[in-house]
Amino acid sequence: MHTVTFYPLGNADCVKIDLAKGRSLLFDYANTRDPSDKADPRIDLAAQLKTELSKADRRHFDVVAFTHLDDDHIKGAPDFFHLEHALKYQGSRRIKIKELWVPAAAITETGLTGDKGIIQREARNRLSKGKGIRVFSRPALLEKWLRTQKLTVDSRRHLITDAGQIIPSFTRANHGVEFFVHSPFAMRSEGQIVDRNRDALVVQAIFDCYGTETKLILASDVDHEAIDDIVRVTQRNNNHKRLEWDLFKIPHHCSYLSLGPEKGRLKTNPTLFVNWLFETQGRERGRLISTSEPIPKQDTDQPPHLQAANYYRQTATNKAGEFLVTMGHPQRCAPKPLVVQISESGATVHKIIGSGATDLVTHASPRAG
Repeated sequence: MHTVTFYPLGNADCVKIDLAKGRSLLFDYANTRDPSDKADPRIDLAAQLKTELSKADRRHFDVVAFTHLDDDHIKGAPDFFHLEHALKYQGSRRIKIKELWVPAAAITETGLTGDKGIIQREARNRLSKGKGIRVFSRPALLEKWLRTQKLTVDSRRHLITDAGQIIPSFTRANHGVEFFVHSPFAMRSEGQIVDRNRDALVVQAIFDCYGTETKLILASDVDHEAIDDIVRVTQRNNNHKRLEWDLFKIPHHCSYLSLGPEKGRLKTNPTLFVNWLFETQGRERGRLISTSEPIPKQDTDQPPHLQAANYYRQTATNKAGEFLVTMGHPQRCAPKPLVVQISESGATVHKIIGSGATDLVTHASPRAG
């Protein structure tokens, strides 16, 4: 049985995947809770992860992926992880990273400071040394940066995975999962200005449990234009199955801009390609998960947007599924990690009731692989 955990962090991301055979992956890390505010309902991410790792008798993650280097995906990471590029970020209480996953923009972008700059230095150090890293996309700027280190793309090709490829670190036979890369595309990073959201890592994970497939899409913070690109390429290559989903971490904290260019009055109308992704590719009893603050009851400037949530709710209803919000699970006043177990029966969402003494579970229908 595999487990996928979504943490309540406000408008921020951290998703943990624990595989049945023991490997553990973390997608993004943003410790957003205010330690001086005892009423802050967001989880203490560092404490929570260390507790979970301790229970599993682990001091490392096999993979830590930073889908892009915005604050809501990396905040506090230099204080939590053991980083190899400088002694000040090392110590016995820090959590080690066996393999770091980053988009090429995390290597090539210039002018980064703070936590962004620290994570970039770690990624650059690992790529220079040629181990402990995987970089996604192969833009011209990456080649230029490698030349500054007296390296070539060919010398680091084994550490680079392009969109349209399966990540070689994991296989269904050995790990019960495979990861297919949808974004970033190489063409997007060839200019001097880097848009971190459009160059973000987007993957489909396919879990295989005794012949039952459960499909998860992690969509980072990409906008509707990036999703349109992904769908166009997928359709052109007749690769529709790579965009099927049972679980979908919706992008950008339920922003309407991940659906279409106009917010709408009551509901956001998605582009044709975005609508195809959600309406056609979502499977029966699919779950749409918003890593965000609770959905407001009125129009707001910042996400989550009520209009986008109304579209996602309707989509989930059409599939007899669920629209779930991390900061509203199981209730707004006391959010807890949203835990999904994946087995031969499909996906099981655990809903904590009250003090947590009782679990209510809902099941997806079995999937034949």
